[in-house]
Amino acid sequence: MDLYGKMAATQDGKQEGSDQNFDYMFKLLIIGNSSVGKTSFLFRYADDAFTSAFVSTVGIDFKVKTVYKNEKRIKLQIWDTAGQERYRTITTAYYRGAMGFILMYDITNEESFACVQDWSTQIKTYSWDNAQVVLVANKCDMADERVVSVDSGRLLAEQLGFEFFEASAKENIHVKQTFEKLVDIICDKMSESLDTDPALTSGSPATKLTDNPPPPQQPNCGC
Repeated sequence: MDLYGKMAATQDGKQEGSDQNFDYMFKLLIIGNSSVGKTSFLFRYADDAFTSAFVSTVGIDFKVKTVYKNEKRIKLQIWDTAGQERYRTITTAYYRGAMGFILMYDITNEESFACVQDWSTQIKTYSWDNAQVVLVANKCDMADERVVSVDSGRLLAEQLGFEFFEASAKENIHVKQTFEKLVDIICDKMSESLDTDPALTSGSPATKLTDNPPPPQQPNCGC
């Protein structure tokens, strides 16, 4: 069974674990060099919080966030990975089963941008073939220290076949939009692979992702 087949099983409530109060679960990974802002990006999205006091992630950590697409409840399991080489064996073990990746570099760090190709190769090597990727140029608030141009990032994303955003966890720029886009393209891919619920596709404004559950259905009045 491929990943989308497993997602169908999840929808049917056949997944393991105690929390079954969702329609779909997407495993997402944030990867990239150390100190590009992966942890800050995750905390901004999951908790709407930012601090500059984060230390380097040791190994791997994750947060859970629930979003809604029409009346479908989607549980996002978002893994924050360590960027240091010494943790690479640990973190690549988590690539398996991931449906989406946020591949991040720092616009003020040329080396982090140069390593994007290597990270892309790791995705292809350790994850499944249909994993979706968004390339994120983080710290766009630090324009005075920029060394990687917007055009360079966009061109690389096009060459790799990835969606692209410039973002800032500090200023909360394009953080939510990045995750929304990743979830949207995963849902689109699911709709191509499975005879799945059309509510998961992103073809109309009615399917926009939201943090708020749908209002309860009102009973039909026979008055």
